[in-house]
Amino acid sequence: MKQITPYKNAADAVQSLDNGGRFYNLLTTADDGIISSAELAKVGGLFNEKQKMILFLELSLHELENEAKEAVISKLDDGLKASYEKYRAQVLLPSEAGEIGVLAKNAIITGVPKVIASTTKFTAMVMIPIMAGKVMTMIMIPISEKYDVYELRDEATSDTFLIAHAKEATKLPEEKIIVAGVLKELKPEKGEKTEAKKFLEINYFLHI
Repeated sequence: MKQITPYKNAADAVQSLDNGGRFYNLLTTADDGIISSAELAKVGGLFNEKQKMILFLELSLHELENEAKEAVISKLDDGLKASYEKYRAQVLLPSEAGEIGVLAKNAIITGVPKVIASTTKFTAMVMIPIMAGKVMTMIMIPISEKYDVYELRDEATSDTFLIAHAKEATKLPEEKIIVAGVLKELKPEKGEKTEAKKFLEINYFLHI
């Protein structure tokens, strides 16, 4: 999980993003008026992860007015524009995410996080991929083995939504923030009859 410092204006955003990519991206050119996937990946510290690239871009542009955002988006190359439309995030409140959030899609949610103590009995399971030789398989593990889990509180309604990020990541502050990631599914432990729930796997956050 990475904290994002948003751009303050469209000119700064374009100057940063139109950077020519890494040295081995021979077909990209800095300051040519076109922002490519390679250039966006360089700024975001990513490698060919289109869904995360778009999430990074959206949060980076969060403080810009709509007109300024559109000015930056217009500079994306055709492939990156298609990715932007495909992976564009749902903007939700904690009170909305459980009902209308779409699984496997990017989401941006605003609220106040409060960590769920490790001593709390919280036994929901998540599915993760592992490599068995050359074959990738999926296994179920308790969410607390892989993530720190928080309740993100909606200030207007006091409703909460579960968010989670890797244990080795920086702990979230207990103040109003914006978190961005992918909506995933929590499953009950074997034998439990509760319904599966959603949670947000965080990739980025932003102080307000």
